[in-house]
Amino acid sequence: MSVEEVKIYLSKWNLHKGVMEMSSSSATVELAAEAVGVIPARIAKTLSFKQGESCLLIVTAGDAKIDNSKFKSVFGMKAKMLSADEVETLTGHPVGGVCPFALKHPDIQVYTDTSMKRFETVYPACGSGNSAVELTCDELFTVSQSRGWIDVCKGWQVE
Repeated sequence: MSVEEVKIYLSKWNLHKGVMEMSSSSATVELAAEAVGVIPARIAKTLSFKQGESCLLIVTAGDAKIDNSKFKSVFGMKAKMLSADEVETLTGHPVGGVCPFALKHPDIQVYTDTSMKRFETVYPACGSGNSAVELTCDELFTVSQSRGWIDVCKGWQVE
């Protein structure tokens, strides 16, 4: 998959014009935040987990970490991330550019974590290690065809 395919996918919602392609890398939360000029927490990172022969994707805020007990409670299994090769094979996107849309296999389950809801907009990647798009949380939920808002993260809540 490519940024162009993501743009075609996002055009269904007239969001393709907002896709940014940077000259510098945005392959990590920190690099992406620097590239688009926001705090790292506003980067919407897409994490890939094994689910049988396929995977499931969870989009979280950039400062959130998976809480294993919450994950197991929601999904009934241990959180096991995909290898880099598995990520690209299953999602069609390379590590550093994984996004929850324009997926290679449309049956991949996508979930959105509540850690993002504290922001008006967030920035997911768009299929490459130097791309992003600004979306509201509602837009992200819709275009990712999320199966629901879940709470499986830790480390982001204000104590």
